[in-house]
Amino acid sequence: MKSIMPLQKREITSSRLILGCMGFGGGWNSDPITSEDILKAEKAIDAAQAIGITMFDHADIYTMGKAEKVFGDILKLSPTLRENIIIQSKCGIRLQDEIGPQRYDFSKNHILSSVDAILSRLHTEYIDILLLHRPDPLIEPEIVAEAFEELKTSGKVRRFGVSNMNAAQIKLIESYTSEQMVVNQLEMSLKRNDFVKQGILVNQKAGNSVNFADGIMELSRMENVQLQAWSPLANGMYTGRKLDNLSEADLKTIELVEKMANEKNTTKEAIVLGWLMRHPVFIQPVIGTTNPERISNCAEAVYQSEKMTREEWYSLFTSARGQKMP
Repeated sequence: MKSIMPLQKREITSSRLILGCMGFGGGWNSDPITSEDILKAEKAIDAAQAIGITMFDHADIYTMGKAEKVFGDILKLSPTLRENIIIQSKCGIRLQDEIGPQRYDFSKNHILSSVDAILSRLHTEYIDILLLHRPDPLIEPEIVAEAFEELKTSGKVRRFGVSNMNAAQIKLIESYTSEQMVVNQLEMSLKRNDFVKQGILVNQKAGNSVNFADGIMELSRMENVQLQAWSPLANGMYTGRKLDNLSEADLKTIELVEKMANEKNTTKEAIVLGWLMRHPVFIQPVIGTTNPERISNCAEAVYQSEKMTREEWYSLFTSARGQKMP
């Protein structure tokens, strides 16, 4: 039987790639939204749809709410668009304000008010998935459960998930609510490859320095939690962006990615994302660019993931890791 994405197993129709909308709306400031901001977002959405992307990722803090506002303005102009896409957003991070410093807030009032504000900015009656953005040390899971129940009953949110959490944190929330977390969004890429090292360095001293969500890969596979990767292209490191202070391993991996792309007559983006998506847990990359050309360059990522051999996958990992397998 052909394997499918965890979201599909939960009957959530989604594309293998997601367009991250964190760059919509201009800068992280209170400047007004311009017609240029809207046009830029429209072009990004068109480019995404052209390569089959039907899922869009938001957060209430992205460009201080303007990212969702721009997207909502586009939805108003194209009413049929909402019916054909999956929208997820996040809440739980409160930026520094007159009340206090940047902080995390999983209180019932904050979750409920955040969703109302998200829906207002997006000009939609519901969001498909709500994620809790980062762990709140002061979490009271029974209170989170109450908020989830109200949002589900009211029809404002259909499913729930988390971001940047480990297996124990997910199980804690689920132990107080009937809702299963359908998504966990984490930083994962060819560069940020601790999700691989976490598994292979068990019972080895080298594993002591690995910092990844312990047990999350296994939990995701067993319980159909969709792992989504933020920054999957590692800030463009392997695809042409000029960065300073690159290591020897970085430079060699850049060369290897380019070599593979040339041999396969594809783009470097497709190789880098294909490596990530080759993992059998079905990682779903969140592409965080508004550049239509870069979005288009990701078109063959699914195909390359299906064609990448075990040897090619390990060659890229070993190169990026900068040392031989233990």
